[in-house]
Amino acid sequence: MIDKEKIAFHIREILIALGEDPEREGLRETPIRVARMYEELFRGIDYTNREIAEKYAKTFEEDDACVNREGSYVVVSDIPVFSFCEHHIMLMYNMTVSVIYKPKDKIIGLSKIARIAEMVAHRLQVQERIGTDIAEVMQMATGSEDVGVLIEGEHGCMTARGIKKPGAKTRTTCFRGIFESEPSARQEALWLLSGKPE
Repeated sequence: MIDKEKIAFHIREILIALGEDPEREGLRETPIRVARMYEELFRGIDYTNREIAEKYAKTFEEDDACVNREGSYVVVSDIPVFSFCEHHIMLMYNMTVSVIYKPKDKIIGLSKIARIAEMVAHRLQVQERIGTDIAEVMQMATGSEDVGVLIEGEHGCMTARGIKKPGAKTRTTCFRGIFESEPSARQEALWLLSGKPE
């Protein structure tokens, strides 16, 4: 569980270390405000991937018209999320997640895919792990091995500090099942996820 009191204490200490006066008007409530914000922003830390899968695994049994057919995929694209880089605790922003899976016996509610992406992103992360975590949760929630994830985003640690290259985008993919083992399925998945051939 996130310890808000400890966070507030350490934020106050950081303010002092920066040479600020934590008792001045504008900063007096900042430590507890930051603690409450962190509780919201990092709520995904409280859940394992399996717990997220169980939380959002509401599925619908369907007949063979929808599932278990060659070439039948579900794609949800351009889900907006943000996260925080675990190396600098800086924002990863303008980030979109696109997910594809091949249903097996059941389908998951579309809003649950967006909720899975959001919950996984609300941790200290690296973009590559966001993709692998989403793929793992989707496999557990849907019972399908065939999952793909494409993520595109900008990183504050590249755009606001260090090399300072605003607009630089990072794209990562994670493919499991047929999307990993079959080049033609992976190519189709990339086209469906990105809207353009790779």
